[in-house]
Amino acid sequence: MNLISSILSSTSLIASLSQVSTNGGSLLGTLSAPFLPKFLEDGVSLHLLLSAPSNCLKPLPRGFPWADASAQHTNPYEEVPNTGKIRPYNFVIERGILSPDGVEKNGLLINGQFPGPTIEANWGDTFQITVTNNITGPEEGTALHWHGLLQKETPWFDGIPSVSQCPIAPGSSFTYTFRADSYGTSWYHSHYSAQYADGLLGAMIIHGPAHAHYDYDLGPIMLSDHNHEEYFKIVQRFTGSKLVPNSTNNLINGKMNYDCSLTNLTCTPNAGLSKFKFESGKLHRLRLINSGAEGLQRFTIDNHTMTVIANDFVPIEPYETNVITLGVGQRSDVLIRGTGRPTDSFWMRTDISDRCSHSNQPHALAVIHYEKAHASAVPTSQATYFTDTNCSNDPISVTKPLFAMAPPPEPAFTQTIDIDFQANATGAEVWVMNNQSFRANYDHPLLLLAKLGNTSYPDDPQWNVYNFGKNTSIRLILRGLTPLAHPMHLHGHNFWVVAEGVGQWDGVVTRPENPQRRDTQLMDFGYPYPAGMSYTVIEFMADNPGVWPFHCHVAWHERPDLIKQRQIPSIMAQTCRDWWDYSAHNIVNEIDSGL
Repeated sequence: MNLISSILSSTSLIASLSQVSTNGGSLLGTLSAPFLPKFLEDGVSLHLLLSAPSNCLKPLPRGFPWADASAQHTNPYEEVPNTGKIRPYNFVIERGILSPDGVEKNGLLINGQFPGPTIEANWGDTFQITVTNNITGPEEGTALHWHGLLQKETPWFDGIPSVSQCPIAPGSSFTYTFRADSYGTSWYHSHYSAQYADGLLGAMIIHGPAHAHYDYDLGPIMLSDHNHEEYFKIVQRFTGSKLVPNSTNNLINGKMNYDCSLTNLTCTPNAGLSKFKFESGKLHRLRLINSGAEGLQRFTIDNHTMTVIANDFVPIEPYETNVITLGVGQRSDVLIRGTGRPTDSFWMRTDISDRCSHSNQPHALAVIHYEKAHASAVPTSQATYFTDTNCSNDPISVTKPLFAMAPPPEPAFTQTIDIDFQANATGAEVWVMNNQSFRANYDHPLLLLAKLGNTSYPDDPQWNVYNFGKNTSIRLILRGLTPLAHPMHLHGHNFWVVAEGVGQWDGVVTRPENPQRRDTQLMDFGYPYPAGMSYTVIEFMADNPGVWPFHCHVAWHERPDLIKQRQIPSIMAQTCRDWWDYSAHNIVNEIDSGL
């Protein structure tokens, strides 16, 4: 009997391990995890915020924190509020042993938690997050990226070693201060090598104008492939190879069981599953996040239909679906009506795509209990049927942004980028964009070079930089030449997705008056391989001065250099003094591209 069959046929869901053993101080995935409020308001109780209907909820004495802004009528890029409110957090990063699926692993933890602490703000607040690097055994640099935020006027807080900052040196601290300039659901994660595959990540929730009523916000639901082996060893084994590592398990909010007969590591059966509470007749908001290293996720809930209300940080016109497809880095906010009876329980599921990803155990389960269901009741519900025939998100013709924005009829500049895999001068296999790969220089981040007046790096192949100069709108025609899907992520911008498909693009733009917008888009692969080719065409406005990475958000892809830097005139960056002092006395073992 396999693991999933064993769980489905069990008679009790009482976990063998405590929450502290599996996830440290995190409450995610437990019935003790609090619902999220509609917004943060000092002096107003969480109970009042949760119990008031969303259409009449107004904190006193000054209305909503974002005043009269709305999802339908307020330009989210040009009318960002400034509340003057500081949201402070303190993070301490260090190694720690946890057993998220019953198998002991020495991971990287934030404040002793996996996933890391959920950070919250209102749209227009300012985050102030002090990060202390206490990583030892061995020591490593680190940095945190705040995924999807535009970082206008603060590009040096984007958290990218070699681009916006030097790494935070062991024993040192650095304070990130930046505006919550978008609203919705996202996450933060390390951007130093593939560190986040060892647990260095957490949810980021920014409350903003609502365009759909709901009763309860269940908060973040983080979907992540999981590896029992430490990330550094995985990178060492696969650098220079065409092979992609198989993940060993799949987690929902950092929890799942594992078949202990498959490992020689310390393993406890029935470690425990995540649990969530539904109420009959009520609408529940779920904030889905693919926070994995490689796995493309298909998310379902037995016997329930989902209404999608946002993708990444972009509210959209609601539509219904039975399955949500998310590539790494992508998010979807969904509403689910509690159609079950008060005593019912149902399975929540997410499956790593067999066609698009690589996993030894791709299935993850969690439990939804209705208000009168027993906490240890085992659901008997049947899985939702779906097909695993492509590696794409829902069609871009379906996902229509609520606030309409049209790209220029003709972009000022168009660039074709071919994504491929080839041997470099040493014979190692690396990912390339237009036959070039990227190599990080932790000592000399690009923003600092630009601040010092050195802009020669676009001519240096190791940086793989394009300088688009004074062009105001950019179109990128991405062409996939390999049999692997890519979740492509652009820092500092939301982009329009104007076309996607297999073969050669015919020049037709999908819904040109209001194309889909987001910050991460799944790019399918061409088939049949090797003759096939896929394309994704994106456009963005070059209106945010900085040096912004554009890369695939698969940790094992960007590890061997799948990154293209695009430079728009930048200002400054400074985080290097401690790193220079550290690296002058220690050998930094940089075994991959550095990102």
